[in-house]
Parts: sequence; C-alpha cells; structure tokens
Amino acid sequence: MGTVTTSDGTTIFCKDWGPRDAQPLVFHHGWPLSSDDWDAQMLFFLQQGYRVIAHDRRGHGRSDQTSGGHDMDTYAADVATLAEALDLRDAVHIGHSTGGGEVARYVARAEPGRVARAVLVGAVPPVMVKSDSNPGGTPIEVFDGFRSALAANRAQFYIEVASGPFYGFNRPGAEVSQGLIDNWWRQGMTGAANAHYECIKAFSETDFTEDLKRIEVPVLVMHGTDDQVVPYDDSAPLTVKLLKNGTLKSYEGYPHGMLTVHPDVLNPDILEWLRS
Repeated sequence: MGTVTTSDGTTIFCKDWGPRDAQPLVFHHGWPLSSDDWDAQMLFFLQQGYRVIAHDRRGHGRSDQTSGGHDMDTYAADVATLAEALDLRDAVHIGHSTGGGEVARYVARAEPGRVARAVLVGAVPPVMVKSDSNPGGTPIEVFDGFRSALAANRAQFYIEVASGPFYGFNRPGAEVSQGLIDNWWRQGMTGAANAHYECIKAFSETDFTEDLKRIEVPVLVMHGTDDQVVPYDDSAPLTVKLLKNGTLKSYEGYPHGMLTVHPDVLNPDILEWLRS
C-alpha cells in the first residue's frame, strides 16, 4: 500500500499487490465507497497471478479530503497520475458504478500502451440523468433527493442505501448480510461529506457518450437487470452500442452491488473474458 501525489498536491491512497511484472488490473470503486469494496476481486485475481491495484478516489476512503476537484475530468486525471507513477502498461481497468464512468473517461484519454482492456460493471455511462436527449434517464429530482438526504443525515442515509437498493436487500426473499451493510456504511463514512455531495452531480450528470465512442480497446459491459441504482435499460445496452469493441453480459435479477453479493459468478466471468 502507498500513495501518489497529483499535480494539485492531492495525496491519493492506493493498494498495489502482486508481481510487478504481471499484467495489472486496476479497480475503480463506486460512490461513496473506497478501494476496500474490491476485496473479493483483488484476492481472487491476485491468486490468478495478476498484479492488482485499487485506489481511493479523492475525497473518499484514505485519500485527501480536498475542497475541489470532484468531477470526472479530475478523477480521470488522478488515474493518469497513478498510471504514470506506477508505470502501468497494458493494464485492464475495471470500474463499478461511478468508477465505471471514471474508467470510461480515463481510457478514452489514456496514453498509447497504457490500457489493454476495460470492464464496466453496473456503470453510470452513457449518462444517468433524464433529459430531452435521454428520456429514459433518472429524473433530476431523484439526485436532488440524494443530496438532501446526505446533507440532512449522511449516516442514516448510508444505512438506508446499503440495507435497501444497493445490494437488493429490499427485495422479497433476499439473503441480507449485516456485515456487508456495516462495511458499506464504514467505507462511506470514512470519506468526506463535501466530496460525496459533489460527486452526485459528477456521476449523474456527466455525459460519457463521446468517451465511449473514442475507446478503441475491448470493453466488457456487465450489468444486473434488477439494478435499482443504475437502471439497466438506460445504461448497459446503450453503452455497448456506442463502443467500437464492446461485449454485453447481463445478469438476470442481479442488483447494483452484484460484484459483492455474487463474486462467485462475476469473478470467473471476468477471468474468462480476460483470457479470451
């Protein structure tokens, strides 16, 4: 574990496990979490011989709690700094939710040779918010509600997200894990309230259409059909249509946090695609 420092002096926390000469897999977490959300993937792929890397986005986890820079351009620039500092070549960038947006923006702009492939899981692209050009999107009032709830009582809001829609624990017959709820809450509360508040705009209103069109490398798009956070119909199928070399893999009935509740299914699927 270590840190890198960005051009504006922000310290970004990162984990870097495995052989330095192995292919690097770089994991990008969702809102409002941290690199700890990738435990099940980092352990699995480490055992498969990969070099596994995950960072805490600025304002999240153990990275600096900055007063600004909570936008996709800055997030992508921070990733570029990380890739340069660790001299990552032919890396696979894997992003969940907000992290999927971060991956799309970074990969579209990455230096030649830095990126070999990308994986978007329950990811926010092309764009979440409803508009005339995105009539199937989520109304802005939903995200305004997120902001209001965060400002009023962030701790309670995070309990409700984790125990409800994120993992699908609000569905009849769901097998609820208190440990996952508590760990989600722990990760969220470690980060900065201002960063999380501003990141809502970044993940909901950023349009990744042009980023997706620019990406040349193969991209695996994975999404659960019962995703209550990033609705399936307005995300994964539209993303694949914009990519030059995209593959869609859908998971019937799976929730937004499917990487954590179904790692036994998703991890081997990612591995099979990486080896194909």
